[in-house]
Amino acid sequence: MFDIRRSQDRGVGEHGGWLKSRHSFSFADYVDPDRMGFSVLRVINEDRVTPGEGFATHAHRDMEIISMVLNGRIAHKDSMGNVTELPAGEVQRMSAGTGVTHSEYNPSQDEPLHFLQIWIEPKQLGIEPGYEQKVIADVKDGPLSLLVSPDGREGSVSINQDVSLYLGRLGIGDSLEHVLDPKRAYYVQVIRGDLQRQNDILSTGDALAIDAETVLALKAEAESEFLLFDLPPRKV
Repeated sequence: MFDIRRSQDRGVGEHGGWLKSRHSFSFADYVDPDRMGFSVLRVINEDRVTPGEGFATHAHRDMEIISMVLNGRIAHKDSMGNVTELPAGEVQRMSAGTGVTHSEYNPSQDEPLHFLQIWIEPKQLGIEPGYEQKVIADVKDGPLSLLVSPDGREGSVSINQDVSLYLGRLGIGDSLEHVLDPKRAYYVQVIRGDLQRQNDILSTGDALAIDAETVLALKAEAESEFLLFDLPPRKV
């Protein structure tokens, strides 16, 4: 199964004029019973925050939260004592575990913030909260760079779930043929560009849910970046 979700079909959230969000799955006031998540992938929010604004201190529990800045930077502060900034080119993982509070702001007075926030259901509940932040390594040996993994291999951030998350980069005319395990689920989120899969074009903001397939073949029609999630089997 290959199921395309077009960018314009995502949920929309706008708050106070300072935040514009697109929701891949049900979130806050956007509810779609058919879009409650995919495997253990629960949230992909594409957020745009105006200068000097952001999310005041709020709480999370038992969720693996991954943030990736596309443009700008996030000023992050949490109850674990972390006070840091997350710029474009770095990835952050926060394990909420038994409970954590944090705030996220756009510290710039003139530059908008554009980032992805991803929630993944944890494998084990009630763990001690944790935090990790790393520079995204340059892709050297192929189009896929490992960002997140269960064991932190290849310099990735570690996560409390059987999930591997890759950043894909393809130049114009470049191709990817990635072998899939038909017993697992996969999800592609296009960050920018145009990717061809058979007769379909996946453009900026589009997504592709994959289940019970053996290969993913993509060709870039433009300079492209995308996320590839390797996930446990979907619950039926």
